[in-house]
Amino acid sequence: MKVITVNRKAFHNYEIKEKFEAGIVLTGDEVKSLRQGNVSLTDAFAIIHEGELNLLNCYIAPYSHAYSKKENSRRTRKLLMHKREMNKLVGEISRKGLTLIPLKMYFNDRGYIKIELALAKHKKAASKKRELREKDIKREAQREVKYRI
Repeated sequence: MKVITVNRKAFHNYEIKEKFEAGIVLTGDEVKSLRQGNVSLTDAFAIIHEGELNLLNCYIAPYSHAYSKKENSRRTRKLLMHKREMNKLVGEISRKGLTLIPLKMYFNDRGYIKIELALAKHKKAASKKRELREKDIKREAQREVKYRI
């Protein structure tokens, strides 16, 4: 598995509940651009519309050597997932007020591009601050242990 990109901001802004894997429908020049690593998942999210799972606001830079130079880098892309999993997602999203966000994009063992989606709940500002404070305390403790030895 070769990781293309990771959405690091998602781990800071959201509390991850459950993870899923989905395929993605792309054009040929988008795949070549992904192989170069020209993608950003920072503001992306997924929705279920008319029985289909779609990825919105995912930036894939146009491939430099592409024949057609259309600017559609943030277009809506269809995600591929089993119907049973999608029905489970619909229930979770509607009942608990969760969001579907992409965590990472990668090539699987067969060479297909996959997206790891997560059911996530948005963190409040207070919980973000508490988490940062805990990280600082842990870092300081590690520093103290390192210098005492």
